Amino acid sequence: MYCVNCGVRLRDSEKICPLCATAVFHPDLPRPQGEPLYPEDRLPAPQVSSRGVQIILTALFLIPMLICFQCDLLVNRGVTWSGFVLGALALGYIVFVLPQWFRRPNPVVFCPVNFTAAGLYLLYINWALEGDWFLTFAFPVVGAVGLIFAAVTVLLRYLRRGRLYIFGGALMALGAFMPLMEFLLCVTFEPIRFYGWSLYPLTALLILGGMLIFLAINQPAREKMEKKFFI
Repeated sequence: MYCVNCGVRLRDSEKICPLCATAVFHPDLPRPQGEPLYPEDRLPAPQVSSRGVQIILTALFLIPMLICFQCDLLVNRGVTWSGFVLGALALGYIVFVLPQWFRRPNPVVFCPVNFTAAGLYLLYINWALEGDWFLTFAFPVVGAVGLIFAAVTVLLRYLRRGRLYIFGGALMALGAFMPLMEFLLCVTFEPIRFYGWSLYPLTALLILGGMLIFLAINQPAREKMEKKFFI
């Protein structure tokens, strides 16, 4: 019998190597059972393959798309209602599933991608329904909201401080956009008059944004709010 560590020859009665003090192991002798690393009732949960989940989610989106497209072709001999379903499912896939294919998805990239996909879907709806509201309403609304969200995403991504300023400014920007959106509604859809409903969200968003900026400037007030709401 030889030591498994240094290779010196040992007697069968040896339990510890006299040269390197390594415990003697004999392949013909039964090995004692040590304590398990985990309790029997608390075994580690098996890890699920993220790639497998992504493939399953892709199939869950792809199968309904193919079924709807085939049914539309068989019944209507063309793409009619299935285009809306395909566009909605494709938009949902881009927003919820596509970032999961990347190990570290960058929100700075995917935020404009999501709003671009939403704009293209609205463009298809406008084309399919032979409307004329995309350029005068959908495009500026989606573009403006997308720019606000993209700016917030970039600032939150690359700035470590000033989040209250960022969120406060974003709320005030959204509030300032409300009257413009109502004006675009009036220009695009002639029967709709300017009722001034945009002043209500404008006022609310300006107040909320101003409060966040006030808290960002006033440190004692911010600390009191953090203690009060356990932030």
